[in-house]
Amino acid sequence: MKKRRSCVLNAVKPCKTPRTEGKTCVQDEEGVDEEEEAQQDHQLSSSSVGDIGVIENITLKNFMSHHLLGPFSFGPNVNFIVGNNGSGKSAILTALIVGLGGKATTTNRGASFKDFVKYGESAADVQVKLKNRGKEAYKIETYGDSICIEHHITSDGCRTCKIKNKSGLVVSTKKEELTAILDHFNIQVDNPVSILNQEMSKQFLHSKNETDKYKFFMKATLLEQMKRDYIHIKQTKAVTRDQVERQEECLKDLRQLFLQKKERYESLSSFDDMRRTLEDLKQKMAWCLVGEMECRVEQLKEQIEQEESHCKHEEKLELCQNKVVASEKKLQEIQQKICRATEELDGSTEESRTLKEEMKVKSKAQNNQEVIYFSAENKLKQLEKEQCLVRERILKINHSSGRSHEAEQTQRLKKISALRKQLEELEAESSLLNQEIKDKQQALLKGREEYDKLSMEEKDIQVCLESKVKRKKQLTASRSNRLRRFGDHMPELLESIDRAFAQGRFVKKPVGPIGACISLKDPSLVVAVESCLRSFMKTFCCDNYKDEKVLQELMSPYFPKGSRPQIIVCTFTDRVHKLQGRGVRHPEFPSVLDALNIENPVVTNCLIDMRSIECILIVKEKARARKVMQGSGPPRNCREAFTADGDQVYSHRYYTPENEVLVKYLGGDPEAEIRAVESEVENNKAQLSRFQLHLSSVQEDIQLMEERLRSVVMACKKNQENINKVKASISEVENIEEPQTEDISSLEEEAQENEQKIESQRRNVTEAQTELKRHERLLVNINQQYKGVKNKMEHLSDEIEQLKEEQVKADGEESKLDQTMQILTKRLKSHQDNIQAMRAELSLKEEETRTLQTKAKEICSERQKINRSAKSIDAEITRLRQKISTHERHHGDKEQVVREYAEAHSNYKSKSNQLRDLKKFIDRLDNIMTDRQARYKILR
Repeated sequence: MKKRRSCVLNAVKPCKTPRTEGKTCVQDEEGVDEEEEAQQDHQLSSSSVGDIGVIENITLKNFMSHHLLGPFSFGPNVNFIVGNNGSGKSAILTALIVGLGGKATTTNRGASFKDFVKYGESAADVQVKLKNRGKEAYKIETYGDSICIEHHITSDGCRTCKIKNKSGLVVSTKKEELTAILDHFNIQVDNPVSILNQEMSKQFLHSKNETDKYKFFMKATLLEQMKRDYIHIKQTKAVTRDQVERQEECLKDLRQLFLQKKERYESLSSFDDMRRTLEDLKQKMAWCLVGEMECRVEQLKEQIEQEESHCKHEEKLELCQNKVVASEKKLQEIQQKICRATEELDGSTEESRTLKEEMKVKSKAQNNQEVIYFSAENKLKQLEKEQCLVRERILKINHSSGRSHEAEQTQRLKKISALRKQLEELEAESSLLNQEIKDKQQALLKGREEYDKLSMEEKDIQVCLESKVKRKKQLTASRSNRLRRFGDHMPELLESIDRAFAQGRFVKKPVGPIGACISLKDPSLVVAVESCLRSFMKTFCCDNYKDEKVLQELMSPYFPKGSRPQIIVCTFTDRVHKLQGRGVRHPEFPSVLDALNIENPVVTNCLIDMRSIECILIVKEKARARKVMQGSGPPRNCREAFTADGDQVYSHRYYTPENEVLVKYLGGDPEAEIRAVESEVENNKAQLSRFQLHLSSVQEDIQLMEERLRSVVMACKKNQENINKVKASISEVENIEEPQTEDISSLEEEAQENEQKIESQRRNVTEAQTELKRHERLLVNINQQYKGVKNKMEHLSDEIEQLKEEQVKADGEESKLDQTMQILTKRLKSHQDNIQAMRAELSLKEEETRTLQTKAKEICSERQKINRSAKSIDAEITRLRQKISTHERHHGDKEQVVREYAEAHSNYKSKSNQLRDLKKFIDRLDNIMTDRQARYKILR
């Protein structure tokens, strides 16, 4: 099965058509010469016969019915394999076909490779070793002197191939490599001349058809393959001729292109003058840039000197600092005055209470003295009346005789006794009525106080209810438009602003209301943020005073003059102020600026400038807020803090809102707020209804007590009248009881005693009147003192309110001064930063000047005096470059033109040589094919 060699000198090694896979082979004359030399080498290499493609040995394992066969080694010449039936002769031949990549059907021993695996085994192995020596060895540097082909066949019909070199290393596992080896060694596994099995030999020997035998002959002698090779060569030659014709057309185009490139190459000499002019302008441009940069450096130095000599910002800052110190001193004085006034007010309150108690005591003493005075006066009148009666009796005695009046006297004594008993009963009843009057007066006073207190609470609830109802209406209106939270007419105002801006009335469109431009990161901080920014929620921002005036005009139809939203004029910018080193930073609590989402930088800058939100902390708990702000001093850059309930905390002060802070502007869900407000409204209505019922009940009780008091007073007056009548009756009866038998002398003595009593009673009345007047003066004095204390308290309250207003005003002035000082500090820092930036720019300019000088010296060593500006030189350079670019665009760059000319010349020359060689090769191939076809006809 070695490669057969022909003795014909002009025989050419046939090219296998199936192995070409449709690729076109175009050979030149050198290829033909090499083929002839190879043919000569084949004739001279008889010594190398049997060194390539010869089977050295074969080994079988679990193949067909054999567990292990081999290795069988073969000699360089003819080898015979003999043995009994079943000894493995056919197995070796079948394994040789399989080992060299043949198909299972070619062996006529099985339909599939799994049929070759020994029964009961999982796989079979076949190893074939071929010689690979001599000049025609296959990849001698890779495989060495021998090539080992191993096939592994599994029981499911899979076959894998390994191709190893002499050392046993796997070189390839691809079938293409095995096919290339067999083609190189000219081994044809399916050729019956190479491998003839029993079935094929029987078929050949028993066949009587000459056509089959001729086909067998053609296939065995490779004449059929040669026929196919000749047909392929003719087709390839026709294709090559077509390519030569197309290449001739391309050659004409290449010649035309070559002539064009040659013409452009010859026109390059016109660039030199323009390029020299351009280089000269570049030198001038370099030194001109140096001169201009030096002028800029000098100007920058002058600007720096001017800025450094400008001290306006330092003076303003110092003046503002003095104002801040004075404002703080004024605020301290106001606080001291408030403290003194509060202490004095507390003292006056205590004095007022003491005077009130004393006035009650004096008033009671005056009433008692009035009773004493009126009793003495009544007694005096009674004595005077008795004296008159005694005088009348004396007169009667003088004119009448002594008649017996014993019966009348007894009757009078009985009557006096009855009257005195009646008087005692009336006086006891009078005491009870007076006590009842006092009790009812006290009860009435308490009822009126309770009524006044309930009336005040009812008014407070009424005011709260009205505000809640108003809030409910706003929230209901904000369902469709959130802007109605900021006022019923706010959407219409914003539409008017949009129309005015579209009409060009604004330089820049105002921004606002500020509350609509912000939102909260944490909804739980809404009360604190609204307490901090309450006065800025409805505020608008304008870029200039002209826009402010237009906005005022637009606001006038929607808002009254006293309740218009605030307008702040500040320059609009697209960037937020730099706050590095100014804002408060706390590891636990955010600042108001950190708690807000603000998209518009104008709003952010306005709140920073007007409210310093970067310096205000939000601390939810009150105790923590006091500890942070008043414990060991507030954090750096922190002015104040707010709690979650809206309390305002300073370093030395703490303010709590009088009423609960209601969320008006930054609430999240309007439906939830409406439900909450409705619930509060219902509660307030129920509370108001209860208060009104209670108030009406108290009022009815007061009216009932007043009626009862009036009836008791009337009863008391009637009782007093009865007492007076009884006393008068007793006096009258006593005055007429004296017997007429008495001596006139005794009556005169009684009259004289009565005169003495009257005189004594008159002195008592005078004393009682004097004492009553003294009590009245004391009461008047105490009342005047009480009124004076009350006036003083009112004056102090007014003074404290005025001082608090001044304190608020001073706080506002201090805040404004702090903001002004921050702005001035910022301006001073900006001024200093500007000077520093100018110095840095000066350094850069000087460095740039030195760099430009270095570059200019590299371009032109000697400095040139230029009378032109860099702009004019640059314009001329640009014009010249455009001219050169236009020239290059039409003719190309010099190097590119030279390169294209060389490429075109090389392509044209190379293509011409290729076409000449192809034509020679086709002519030579025609001669060779004519000769070979003649020989092929002879062999057929």
